[in-house]
Amino acid sequence: MIRIIPKPTDTPGDNSTQMVLSALDEMGADYDILTLRGLNPFQIPCQGDLIWVCGIRQDGIEFEQLKALSLKNRLVNTPDAIVTCASKVLTSALLIHHDVPTPETIFTGSKTDIEVFLGRHGKAVYKPVYGFDGDGIFLFSDVSDLADPPYYIQEYVQNDRDFRVFVIGYDAVGAIYRQSPHLTHNIHKGGTGTPVEIDPAMREIAEAAARAIGIDYCGVDLLKRDDGGYTVLEVNGTPNWHCMDAPIPRLIAEYLVREENK
Repeated sequence: MIRIIPKPTDTPGDNSTQMVLSALDEMGADYDILTLRGLNPFQIPCQGDLIWVCGIRQDGIEFEQLKALSLKNRLVNTPDAIVTCASKVLTSALLIHHDVPTPETIFTGSKTDIEVFLGRHGKAVYKPVYGFDGDGIFLFSDVSDLADPPYYIQEYVQNDRDFRVFVIGYDAVGAIYRQSPHLTHNIHKGGTGTPVEIDPAMREIAEAAARAIGIDYCGVDLLKRDDGGYTVLEVNGTPNWHCMDAPIPRLIAEYLVREENK
């Protein structure tokens, strides 16, 4: 049985869960809705099912419930993959470990370390370790701009856009570029998305990033470098697919059916 955990932030005008449910309906696939509210992690309500996690609340409770569900079920995405993507430190560590290009990054509690970093780069980007939707990210060139540690700091890669590549089953299936007048080009922050063809270099790095994380489906955010290559900013474990030409809900539905039948 395919079970669906709805995205808690869905709205009538932006309902990711319903898009995939409609695709499953068109395919004639059987599924059921599973809500995490009130779920007892010590009494797992199902066993041997495939559970699609469209999204969870960032409150710690629902993640623990997912971990309990994963003891007896196959989760897409897995709790480990979701928590990896939520941590910029762990994401960066895995990308570097697997030789996936990513901006030079340090994670430290020392402003002296950051001064050395700024000496090499001139300016850098501060990011909250567990931030999302571009919140709390800013460009700086003086350590006095920083508050209390810890500090997750990346080199600044000059750009006027970023790219999001949607990857399912380690296969890049759709992409957009995002632009805004801000440092981050997140659509929730007023950025605009435009569909773009996936070029070979983009495909290679996005699929390599997904494999490094070990994730069923994700949104890989890229910047283009001066040499024409790309570098990975982050990997999103519960990504939106705004503005993409590719039929992402149908592709997710097909993937769920394939995985449930294995």
